[in-house]
Amino acid sequence: MSVVMPSAQAGPATSGAGSGSSAGSSTGISAGSSPQLQRPGRVPRGQSYHFKPYNVGRWLVWGVYALALLVAPLLWTSSLAQTMLSQIGIAIIACLSYNLLLGQGGMLSFGHAVYSGLGAYLAIHTLNAVSGGQLQWLPVSLIPIVGGLAGLGFAALFGYVSTKKSGTPFAMITLGLAELIWSMSLMLPEFFGGEGGISGNRVVGAPVLGISFGPQVQVYYLIAVYCFICTGLMFAFTRTPLGRMLNAVRDNPERVQFIGYDTQWVRFLAFLIAGFFAGVSGGLSALNFEIVTAEVVGAARSGAYLLFTFLGGATFFFGPIIGAVLMVVALVLLSELTKAWLLYLGLVFLFMVMYAPGGFASLIMMNLRLAAFGRLRSIWPAYLALGGTALLALLGGSVMVEMLYHLQLNEALGPQARVLGVELNTKGLDAWFGAVFVLVTGLGLFELARREFRRHWNEAQEEIEKEIKRRESL
Repeated sequence: MSVVMPSAQAGPATSGAGSGSSAGSSTGISAGSSPQLQRPGRVPRGQSYHFKPYNVGRWLVWGVYALALLVAPLLWTSSLAQTMLSQIGIAIIACLSYNLLLGQGGMLSFGHAVYSGLGAYLAIHTLNAVSGGQLQWLPVSLIPIVGGLAGLGFAALFGYVSTKKSGTPFAMITLGLAELIWSMSLMLPEFFGGEGGISGNRVVGAPVLGISFGPQVQVYYLIAVYCFICTGLMFAFTRTPLGRMLNAVRDNPERVQFIGYDTQWVRFLAFLIAGFFAGVSGGLSALNFEIVTAEVVGAARSGAYLLFTFLGGATFFFGPIIGAVLMVVALVLLSELTKAWLLYLGLVFLFMVMYAPGGFASLIMMNLRLAAFGRLRSIWPAYLALGGTALLALLGGSVMVEMLYHLQLNEALGPQARVLGVELNTKGLDAWFGAVFVLVTGLGLFELARREFRRHWNEAQEEIEKEIKRRESL
């Protein structure tokens, strides 16, 4: 239970000589009050204690988040799984830092990988200095902070120029800076290591309490600690006056300027904070992979941050966490399953923009609203029909795509291709006819299911609105 002491209501300020007497009224203590009433711990006359309970739901959510980070490597013990978990932790920090710009500040950046990438380069150079004995006093566990400071420094250098503009000019400036840094990565091999990059060794010195950061699980838990702390700090930032003002700059910059705030400085400070956390993610990446190449500052990495932050849900704080998980799954697993993974990823992005622009987080929140009003049970059969028909259409379409890719890329291997565990003759009419039939049938059934789902959805929303009005009338 926390104690909140609201101040006494201030009277209206008067003009002229009377304005001085009202100067102290905003604090509930008049100018001529006894000094004893101004001491901390004393409750001025007219005020009372109010008890505000702890936000149990928030404590529960953060507890579950910490527990998930703690037990994840105990559930998935393979080396591949633990490597993916480590990458997910790094991606969570990177996507959340990017969302400070996009979701919180409305700044569309095409060069966020610059700060995570340069942070990774400074971190790997620092790691080599530690290994060489120049900085042997620096623990390996603090090297990601070096990456964060590097990201902060470069954000101060580039952000002061970028944040002078907003909207499309800001996006174009960040794109130009990103291309500039990427080209420099090939022109300055002394720092960037050329095409081969720079490698290092994270196992330095004698183990401390048995921790040498040699096993992947030890690196994962270091990443998990940084992930939890950085997530908490970024969430806390969104609740600060600066974070709220950043939202105001995103929504109505003209009004913010009208009340006396410099919108460029608000954007610049947010840019600095985002650059710091991006650098931390880059430092963790350098420790995890023990090599940094020019790819970390490339446009593809910046595009991945943008794409998956949007897919996760940029308008919700936890949306980028979902996006980070999707990013690692797509880049690691999906790319191994099929050569057409970019095509599937593009289609997912297209449908999300068309039907769920709020990302997966918005879909979760809408269904939580249905569950809160007890309407989810009436709509889940429609969800099953919608999902089943969508999977049927996806099956037919994916078979066609995989056969086409086989004909174009693997023709030397013969017409036989193994698609979803089934041997198909990519030059046979029956295989193509079956794929087209499944696709057309799935699309037709999906359209019928979609109409039925929309009818159930609208009925549920109408019932919710009626329930809200009924509660308000009580």
